[in-house]
Amino acid sequence: MGVVLGLGVGVGLLLIWSTVAWPRQPARGPRPPGRLTRLLSSAGMAQVSASGLLVLCAVLGAVSGLLVQAVSRTPPVALTFAALAAYLPVALVSSRARRRQREFAEVWPEAVDHLASAVRAGLSLPEALAGLAVRGPEPLREPFAAFALDYQVSGRFAESLDRLKERLADPVGDRVVEGLRIAREVGGGELGRLLRNLSGYLRDDARTRSEMESRQAWTVNGARLAVAAPWLVLLVLSFQPEVISRYSSGTGVVILAFGAGTCVVAYRLMMRIGRLPTERRILS
Repeated sequence: MGVVLGLGVGVGLLLIWSTVAWPRQPARGPRPPGRLTRLLSSAGMAQVSASGLLVLCAVLGAVSGLLVQAVSRTPPVALTFAALAAYLPVALVSSRARRRQREFAEVWPEAVDHLASAVRAGLSLPEALAGLAVRGPEPLREPFAAFALDYQVSGRFAESLDRLKERLADPVGDRVVEGLRIAREVGGGELGRLLRNLSGYLRDDARTRSEMESRQAWTVNGARLAVAAPWLVLLVLSFQPEVISRYSSGTGVVILAFGAGTCVVAYRLMMRIGRLPTERRILS
């Protein structure tokens, strides 16, 4: 009996000591999405992984570098164009994300008007949102069709709204969704007024931003043309081996590196000067 008691006390002390010596690590939540993942979502390309985009950049850079090397036989020039080509997919995705955000900003007032009309007609908020898949603006129909399917399957409004925000990946969409969530939770008595006020605000904001972007366009286009011109000239010179071979020397490498650094700094500075305030996503 004494042996069993002593064994039990020993096991208990061992368990206490193990708890103190090796405290349980707190459970880690899901890692936040990286910058490339957020960029792909904003561009409407959530089905593409960040690693897939990086692989595409690497392949495109390698192929472009080999082609320029075969033509110019000048490794520094080939490496320069390989770097430019590797960045091209990221630049295209960024451009698509900006274009998608502008397109959404133009159609959100119409979508909110549809919601307000549906609510006045006596539809529930989930039914009004699902109706945007049929009667809403064309760019927004696919995300709201997926919302309608989610809500039909799960019946959970809050979770369906969360997935809708992920599909939209849009700052204006975040404001609309969170406003609807609050209206749903506190009651729908003021929902119609909230939607009308939101529609008017979105129209004014889109009108102001459109005017500012039209005035800013010449600055952006001028900066892009100024940065692209030297490299287009260098690409043309690559077909003249006796000229482009001068960049194989140490002086040529320094000139290329200095030119690339100057272009990057000047372009970023010009874009920062002419940049409009960008909206950030909320509660994402």
